[in-house]
Amino acid sequence: MEYSTLQGKIIIPEYGRNVQRMVEYALTIEDKAQRERCVEAIMQTMCNLFPYLRDEAQRHKMYDHLAIMSDFRLDIDFPYERPEPEELRYHPQHLTYASSPVRMKHYGRMVEQMIQVAIRQTDPEKREALTLLIANRMKRNYLLCNKDLIDDQVIVDDLRLLSDNRLTVDLQKLAKAKNLFPQNSEQNKKKDKKKKNNK
Repeated sequence: MEYSTLQGKIIIPEYGRNVQRMVEYALTIEDKAQRERCVEAIMQTMCNLFPYLRDEAQRHKMYDHLAIMSDFRLDIDFPYERPEPEELRYHPQHLTYASSPVRMKHYGRMVEQMIQVAIRQTDPEKREALTLLIANRMKRNYLLCNKDLIDDQVIVDDLRLLSDNRLTVDLQKLAKAKNLFPQNSEQNKKKDKKKKNNK
């Protein structure tokens, strides 16, 4: 008995070892017409394994897979543009992640970026509206991380600290905690209605 681990690597595992052996056999056929008939039979087997490949729009994928399984050595008339080996070796560019630390992690990096936008805002009305929006977002983020109620003064102090004393907000304008989570407030209204109906 021969273990599958000793039989070599399967290039596209979804099709299995038998389809790969068929492709390897097709490579040994010298007559081009006979080789193309063999490839049609292989493609029929691939369609049986994956019926959605019968669709004309998906058919080019089978030819691409045949080329890959044959290590791009299969000499047939490809009806579609043949993929190049270099395309498979392409690696996407490495993503650069922000390396600067977040000053207050419970508020998040996005809040810090919003604060910088508000600082650059020249229109006083827009700046005030944006600052209030940021303060409410800070309060919401804080409550998401910490289930205890928060003193609004903490939010005002943290906003001053994160903006280097360039932004401040009126305590009276901050939203109530229950209004920061609209879904919860809807659920609370339904619960209140049930309680009233039960009484």
